[in-house]
Amino acid sequence: MENIKIRMAESSDMAGVLRLIKELAVFEKEPDAVEVTVDDLIAYGTGNNPEFMCFVAEDDAAIVGIALFYYRFSTWKGRTVHLEDLIVKQDRRGEGIGQALYAEVIKFGHKQGVRRVEWVVLDWNENAINFYEKSGALVMKDWHTVQMDKEGIENFVKAHGGI
Repeated sequence: MENIKIRMAESSDMAGVLRLIKELAVFEKEPDAVEVTVDDLIAYGTGNNPEFMCFVAEDDAAIVGIALFYYRFSTWKGRTVHLEDLIVKQDRRGEGIGQALYAEVIKFGHKQGVRRVEWVVLDWNENAINFYEKSGALVMKDWHTVQMDKEGIENFVKAHGGI
């Protein structure tokens, strides 16, 4: 961990960010689910008004971990930070890299004055659940994540007269 540098991602980092996203997809048993491209990551994660931010953990100019996050707005709490993904290269896990990235996101949220930092964890990922609970996070078991994919969106719009 002593050679690891945590910093905000730049355009030139996005190929490395995408490699880790794809590695996570394999870990989460969805190897073909990644549709985002390096160009998407650059377009939406850099510039004057990025839609997401990303901390990278760098070791000798190689990206070995990322924490991708963005602002949300809660009707109850106001401005919050949503941690979309915290990923550490599989062969670098257990070195404290994930803890360092996680801490950076929490500190970022605190500095920004948000009232909540939130994220989703798979119910079978016991290591992650234990990690989060030990940090003081509340794993809410009575909420379900709800999504509508691209096909579902298209079907909905068709069924509702092209809204």
